[in-house]
Amino acid sequence: MIQTSLSFPIGEWQHPNEVSAEQVQRGITTIAAFPDAVDKLVNGLLVEQKNWRYRPEGWTVKQVVHHCADSHMNSLIRFKLALTEEDPTIRPYEEDRWALLVDSQEDDLSDSITLLRALHRKWTLLLRSLSETDLQRTFVHPATNERLRLDQNIDNYGWHCAHHLAHIEQALNAKGRYN
Repeated sequence: MIQTSLSFPIGEWQHPNEVSAEQVQRGITTIAAFPDAVDKLVNGLLVEQKNWRYRPEGWTVKQVVHHCADSHMNSLIRFKLALTEEDPTIRPYEEDRWALLVDSQEDDLSDSITLLRALHRKWTLLLRSLSETDLQRTFVHPATNERLRLDQNIDNYGWHCAHHLAHIEQALNAKGRYN
């Protein structure tokens, strides 16, 4: 049974040791569909609604959207590093601090939506080209010293997309209750 919370409305990502071809395809499909799904949820929102939080002290809708653009740019780069270098150590970033920067406070979401559309087209093209050998390539996250395979990272980012879509839905359903 998946345990959910306001922070993890679809449950926490379960780090799989083995990732099936079906899981990889499901992750790629979710990643490909994500920009349209976000746009559908946020298109036409009032500024007040973009500033609703998904939980007490959580990010606002606009911060979630801007975070996804930032996070997914980093992820694409991590995939490219793993595909072109042997077991690279990736560069982490302080996502909570990034969420406080002026571009993450912007009420106009159009740049982040445009960025997500272009980024996800490029990312999906890359992901769909990966061979079984490519999917086994790895990178190292220095904060945990964890080695992550690309098939696992596809699963992780499929979850990440669904996780943040659920945050946006949660904030909209709460109608400002957590502000």
